[in-house]
Amino acid sequence: MGEKLASSRWSRLMPVIFITYSLAYLDRSNYSLGAAAGMAKDLNITASASAFLAALFFLGYFFFQVPSASYAQRRSAKKLIFYALILWGILASCIGIVTNIWVLFVIRFAIGIVEAAIMPAMLILLSNWFTSSERSKANTFLILGNPVTVLWMSVVSAYLVNSVGWRWMFIIEGLPSIIWAFVWLRMIDNSPNDAKWLSAGQKKDINDEFAREQVGLHAVPNYREAFKQKAVIQLCIQYFFWSIGVYGFVMWLPSIIKTASSFDIVVIGWLTAIPYLLATVLMVVASFFSDRLLKRKLFIWPFLLVAAVAFYASYLVGTSNFWLSFILLVIAGGAMYAPYGPFFAIVPEILPKNVAGGAMALVNSFGALGSFAGAYFVGFLNNVTGSNDASYIFMALSLIIAVVLTILVKAVRTPDFTPQGTIPAASPSAPALQ
Repeated sequence: MGEKLASSRWSRLMPVIFITYSLAYLDRSNYSLGAAAGMAKDLNITASASAFLAALFFLGYFFFQVPSASYAQRRSAKKLIFYALILWGILASCIGIVTNIWVLFVIRFAIGIVEAAIMPAMLILLSNWFTSSERSKANTFLILGNPVTVLWMSVVSAYLVNSVGWRWMFIIEGLPSIIWAFVWLRMIDNSPNDAKWLSAGQKKDINDEFAREQVGLHAVPNYREAFKQKAVIQLCIQYFFWSIGVYGFVMWLPSIIKTASSFDIVVIGWLTAIPYLLATVLMVVASFFSDRLLKRKLFIWPFLLVAAVAFYASYLVGTSNFWLSFILLVIAGGAMYAPYGPFFAIVPEILPKNVAGGAMALVNSFGALGSFAGAYFVGFLNNVTGSNDASYIFMALSLIIAVVLTILVKAVRTPDFTPQGTIPAASPSAPALQ
């Protein structure tokens, strides 16, 4: 990226965005540790009901992705996320006071509805602030909130459960979102044009670059036409299968470790954190080279293939060697997370700005559906079979399908699009995805 574009965007926006997404991820993923720590026993939740509860969040998340994107695109991503922060913080804390499983069903579904706003609104916000040659890096800083949160949440939540019980864990971990909502409102602007901390010249430079990026993109009049694009359909299906692996892993890793070992909840918390440390490193590396080389697919499917192989190898090892099996799970977890930045940089590079946000929301909604399938069926398979073997195969096969679909995705831009600082393609039709 050229030096003329304001570097202050990164220091001003990204810490706030990172913390916001971290809080969202905390309130959706601490359920897995609560379930492993006694919530299921205290509320008389059966194994099948526990699997459904883990997955139920994603149904609400699925249905409200595109409406959230539409509101964020046409009105205000900033205000949408502000209200969502308050609502999901209240709902997450309420899990700590429930005494009835049916109320818990409603709360988990409602949290999914409220948090449906976060990902599409954030991606739209980032596309308003960061150019094509920065987008993979910006997306990665956003989504790093996912593994980094699980990294510390696994340890902190384990200590909270051990000290004050699972109920207070949920109550305590829901409150920061409510407080942070007002920090968000103060610090974030919807676009450079709204930012008082940028000079008129800096705003013009950024807007000129955005305008130049739109040159060469075929006009797409509305969401319906965007959703019919072959590449968008392929990305939706790909993300569905990828998310099966990710959320089967995220939601059930503490239970998998507990089943395969005799460790107490604090040790399980520490072990659960390790894959996310690797994920954090790999995400930064993948986004750096993806932006530097302006290639996307090359930094997606190889990582997913490694994760699939690691899951299958963990299945082959079985319970005969816990530590080898665990190391393979660490590799699988890290590799599954690595491609997020490059993946979410694809859509804004193949669709014009008026529909890119909605298309990203559609892709993410299919990811939510895959997350539901992963969270539910991994728990179901573990319960029915009495071991983790079937779920490892299930996650490995899902990732293999995602690999194939990634390779098949093709999108073309006309040659007058040239990201800042790169050499125009000599070909009359330059591939955007490689």
